[in-house]
Order: sequence, then structure tokens, then C-alpha cells
Amino acid sequence: MPIIDLYEHSEQRHNLAHFATLATLASVDGVINAEEKAVLDKFAFKLNITDEEYKEVMKKENKYPIQTPHSGEKRLKRLFEFFQMAFADQVIEAGQERLIERYAIGLGYAPDVAKKIIEKSYDIFCGRIAFEDYQYLMDK
Repeated sequence: MPIIDLYEHSEQRHNLAHFATLATLASVDGVINAEEKAVLDKFAFKLNITDEEYKEVMKKENKYPIQTPHSGEKRLKRLFEFFQMAFADQVIEAGQERLIERYAIGLGYAPDVAKKIIEKSYDIFCGRIAFEDYQYLMDK
């Protein structure tokens, strides 16, 4: 087997673990509603998750650990995608908040850094940002 096949397999394993974490967040309240399902379906397509893998992940006994990317940009992107999942239904429940914090720490952020990133992310996703911050984001 060529080494590239091993790398692709590893990348798919990371994608599957990330998808499983997103699914866990969506189901933390016990139910996956239509908006959350739509976001999960989008991520399943984006992450090349097969129907079989999708069904396996959706089982109660989710057994996939958090995979921590080495790149700071990839870690932040995973956290961003996690926020997209959390805000899919425009409601963040207490269980989701705890899971987001655990996920950020699992991605390798120190607890105090994770808390700051989460607070900023909440402000951005809730639309509570200052005009200067909005302008900065639009200029980037």
C-alpha cells in the first residue's frame, strides 16, 4: 500500500472523529432537530462521511475521540465549525456550552484561552460585536 493511502486514511479518520464530535453536540439535548440535521448532513458531505459511517456515528455509543490538528488555523477552523453546529437552531443550551468548552480544551487550548475564544465566538455568532470589529472582519 502506498504511503499516500495511509495518509488519506488518517485524514478520513480525523474527519470522522470531527464529525462524531459535531453529532455529539447536536444530540446533547437528546434530540437532533431539522436544522441540526441539515448542518450535520452538510458536514457529512464536506468531510466525505459515508452513509455507513454516518449511521455508525449516530448510534448512542459514540466511540470517537477528539482529534487535535497540529495547525493553529485548523484547530480554530474546527472550533468555528463546532460553533456553526451549536448555533444551527439559534439556541445554545447549557449542555452544549459545557461541551463547547470541553471541545476547545480537547483541541489543545489552555482553559483561560479557550474561555476567551468562546466568549468572542459567542459575541460574533450572536451578532453582539462592535462596529470596529465588524469592519475589521469585513476588511479581512
